[in-house]
Amino acid sequence: MKIRLTVGLAMAASSASVGLHAQDARDAGSAQDTQDTMVVVGSRTPTQISQIPGAVWVVDKEQLRDQIDTGADLKTALGRLVPGLDLAPQGRTNYGQNLRGRSAQVLIDGVSLNSSRGLSRQFDSIDPFNIERVEVLSGASSLYGGGATGGIINIVTRKSRSGGPDWRTEAGVTSGFNDSDDLDKRIAQSVSGGSDRLRAYLGVAYEDNGRHYDANGDEIFPDLAQTDLQDNRSIDVLGKLTFDLDADQTLELTTQLYRSGYEGDRGVYFPNLEAAEPNLEDAEIRNGYRSDRDPATDRTMANLQYHHANLLGQNFYLQAYHREEEASFQAFPYPVAEGSEFRASKQNTDLSGAKALFDAELTDTIDLTYGLDVDRERFDASQMYFDKGLSDASGGLVQEEASIEPRYPGYQVDGISGFAQGDWQVTEGLKLSAGVRRQHMDVEIDDFQGIPGGENDYDATLVNAGALYDFGNGHQNWLQFSQGFELPDPAKYYGKSPEVSVSENPLDAIKTDQVELGWRYNGADWSTQAAIYYAWSDKAIENDENLNVSVIDQKKRDYGFEGAATRYFDNGFEAGGTLHLVRSEQENEEGDWEKRDARYASLSSATAFVGWSDFERSARLQANHAFDLEDDEDREIDGYTTLDLALSQQTGFGKLSLGVQNLLNKEYSTVWGQRAAMFYSPYYGPEYLYDYQGRGRTYSLSWSMDY
Repeated sequence: MKIRLTVGLAMAASSASVGLHAQDARDAGSAQDTQDTMVVVGSRTPTQISQIPGAVWVVDKEQLRDQIDTGADLKTALGRLVPGLDLAPQGRTNYGQNLRGRSAQVLIDGVSLNSSRGLSRQFDSIDPFNIERVEVLSGASSLYGGGATGGIINIVTRKSRSGGPDWRTEAGVTSGFNDSDDLDKRIAQSVSGGSDRLRAYLGVAYEDNGRHYDANGDEIFPDLAQTDLQDNRSIDVLGKLTFDLDADQTLELTTQLYRSGYEGDRGVYFPNLEAAEPNLEDAEIRNGYRSDRDPATDRTMANLQYHHANLLGQNFYLQAYHREEEASFQAFPYPVAEGSEFRASKQNTDLSGAKALFDAELTDTIDLTYGLDVDRERFDASQMYFDKGLSDASGGLVQEEASIEPRYPGYQVDGISGFAQGDWQVTEGLKLSAGVRRQHMDVEIDDFQGIPGGENDYDATLVNAGALYDFGNGHQNWLQFSQGFELPDPAKYYGKSPEVSVSENPLDAIKTDQVELGWRYNGADWSTQAAIYYAWSDKAIENDENLNVSVIDQKKRDYGFEGAATRYFDNGFEAGGTLHLVRSEQENEEGDWEKRDARYASLSSATAFVGWSDFERSARLQANHAFDLEDDEDREIDGYTTLDLALSQQTGFGKLSLGVQNLLNKEYSTVWGQRAAMFYSPYYGPEYLYDYQGRGRTYSLSWSMDY
């Protein structure tokens, strides 16, 4: 019997210090691992899933690779494998890809990719080639601070190994065979090795996309609002050095350079810009595009992690990190008196922080953890205005800089947090948990276009409590209450008018409460996990016609079911699927609950698969389904179903894989495309400009080899 008390000042425990790997003997088809798998997301220290009173999902590198081999990107793969996570919106953005109907905090090795500015590019951040596994904790979390109202997604990068050098090569192509430019190419190379004391890893992944086509063979219109990945080139360089200072101490340095940007000459041509009454109708895609600001995501990161296994008789984790990111957008048509004026923004975020945590066994039954989180985030943004005469004359294809002005008010957020968590093993089967986090944030807003800035501070106290019962036969049940909070986007809240000032109308932080009842079972023939949940908050976030943020003093709730099951049969066969049923509601001024606006609410979703493997060959057929959604204002999002097929063959010279995505060549509008039409039309132009279409049938051929 063991009591675990965690009294800490919060830390995203250093994944690199963990040195833990899944021990699943099965090649699982769903996003699950055995109960003995060690993860960080559950308690911020290495913990077996069987000791966590909550829904935890693990996607290992093999499962991720199977999805990528069909032509999927990272967010698409995770949307198919993790129940509770919405199916991916495609394109560059992951806007609206919520977890249990609310925002998720995305991390790389414990370093947050979320910012106070609500940019949705967390998955345009790393190539899957450099990922070891992805850990997902569903539901509001008091362990990680702001932004974790829907859950935590921690991307764990590849590890260095002793010995070697060990080499790994991957190459692949994807095409729908619609035209000569319908071709995506990727190649990646890594090397790792070293001694028992010093180990290193270097991975480089490069991808070059062509144009994309829908099920009718028509070229897909670019995503003017959030940008997409057509004609996009990306490179991800991840380096890691691991030093074993002695038997108890490990120091690891991870650095990353990620560049993803548009490199093509295809753009949207508007034939009516020089007309007496210009409009945005009858646009088409043409060659001849050039711009002084192209869509891009540029990110650099450094992450230093130290682990001492016996510092004053305790486990000690220390992490220091720095992340810089530039997010550039493409020319976007803003309505003006003379028609439309094209502008493009660039938004810059710098995040630095340090996290420390002690974990000590005080007795055979008591474990104590304590630490500290501090971080600083800086943000600024610019808007490039383009020469209107040249833009109009070229139909919007040529965008030359005319001027640059501030886009949003800059700001700085300083945070410091305290954390306490306790676990008590009451009996061999029953474990109780409870904890509290105290978070303080200072927000300083710059003056913007004559509107004064100012300073504000926020304090949030978040608690959690849970009970886990292990029946000793593979079955477990848990009941949990947890809280999370988010600070709405200050850049899109302040600076829109003199009436919205820091001193007179301070931005409110929003706290989310959640209760969850769950069950999991792992046996020789079954691997299952399921939970029902109910989450609520006393405020909601909405956007006005100009897409500025407003905090609405109306209650919001999300409730539903998430689950996954895999059945293993003889001779290498398996079948299973995932299901997420979610309903989002908001209280109106009369006190009645209504369906939440379809622009923000999550869609229910389901997947199903059958697979076979004899360790030399494998086959997998998978169906992905997004349910229809309609709100009380008759806004609708049409769901869709797609099929994917993956085949592989091990050879004496590596592994060959063939993937077919959207096997039945289903024509559909992406969820993001339908939401974008609601957000941007008719104010910014007709619906067709923003209704981003799904890609038609594509074929992917890839090869990989470890040597």
